[in-house]
Amino acid sequence: MRKAEVDYILSTMLESASNVSDLNLTVGKPAQVESSGVLKAVEFDEPPIKNLTPFQTEIFALNLIGSDRRLIDDLLRKGSCDLSYGLPGKARFRVNVFSQRATYSIVLRKLESRIPTLADLKVPKVLAQISEEKNGLVLVTGATGSGKSSTLAAVLNIINETKPVHVVTLEDPVEFVHPHKLATFNQRELGIDFDVFSNGLRAALRQAPKVVLVGEMRDRETVEIGLTAAETGHLVLSTLHTIDAGQTISRIIGMFDKDEEELIRIRLADTVRWIVSQRLLPKVGGGRCAAIEIMKTNIRVKDSILHGESEGKTFYEILDAGEPYGMQTFDKSILNLYKAGLIKEETALAYSSRKAIVGRGIDMIKSSKGEKTTDIDGLSIDKEYAKKMKQIKK
Repeated sequence: MRKAEVDYILSTMLESASNVSDLNLTVGKPAQVESSGVLKAVEFDEPPIKNLTPFQTEIFALNLIGSDRRLIDDLLRKGSCDLSYGLPGKARFRVNVFSQRATYSIVLRKLESRIPTLADLKVPKVLAQISEEKNGLVLVTGATGSGKSSTLAAVLNIINETKPVHVVTLEDPVEFVHPHKLATFNQRELGIDFDVFSNGLRAALRQAPKVVLVGEMRDRETVEIGLTAAETGHLVLSTLHTIDAGQTISRIIGMFDKDEEELIRIRLADTVRWIVSQRLLPKVGGGRCAAIEIMKTNIRVKDSILHGESEGKTFYEILDAGEPYGMQTFDKSILNLYKAGLIKEETALAYSSRKAIVGRGIDMIKSSKGEKTTDIDGLSIDKEYAKKMKQIKK
């Protein structure tokens, strides 16, 4: 299989549906694309490709990897490897090749060529304030594919357009290529420009940046160096695979030993500036929309990080009370999406953090529109029962 054939197959898959986010090549299934969160099979006439064989996926994987010995070594030793691949004039992909049941599967995530704005992403405008931070730690969290990288790219773009500073990014792989505007960008890719995030971040501290983007806080060492960077006057942006602010704090603390917990809580309370969590929800009529939880540091947030959550001082309650300051819970964001008609009632309840709160919110929205809030009809006072009760008392 030649590069031209690989490019033809990828191009055909890319053009087979709208809103394609991922390409999936798995043994025993036809080539598939993920469109608006749903996998769809792709048909090929020439060459005819039906259900993929182990040989086909292996050859395809080797063509993507090329002659990179590091990637081949990672695949053989660790069972997977990450790389980037460009389709000239059409798209760039973040690629993961992994073994399963002695065969190889490939997933290619399409990377947007244009850097999005916060308006493009339809996220709250308050997130633009992240670009105004001088130092500290900003974390964007969520599941894979929830739009974390896009949100960070939009924030970095604001910095690029408004501040003459040096920005260093450490990515796996480089997703959005930022042109030099007012800021100066140096974008480094894992495996090509540095070996592991902790070493890349340690080196970045000697490269005189004002802003550092770390693709992912994967281990204790990276977190520790990231905290040090935030403490020494750098603005550190990164991601974590956690579902909300509370779990994010718990995950970081859990990376350290029990006897270090108090010190880590103090360091987090001093350095954390924002924790933004994202979930993508199925949209009415197809596509997806983002629900966003936003936590911005204040005295109450610092106290809960220092001493842990307690009754009346949970992160959920702090976010709910902090709405005037730009904070919001997932449930508030979900209710806003429901009120705008972007998601269905069952979707709102399925993705909510506290179903009772969202359920009451939905009833209030329905009531304001004059819609029914219950399926129970025909209720009336049983007058005969009242008469019988009077007779019994006599």
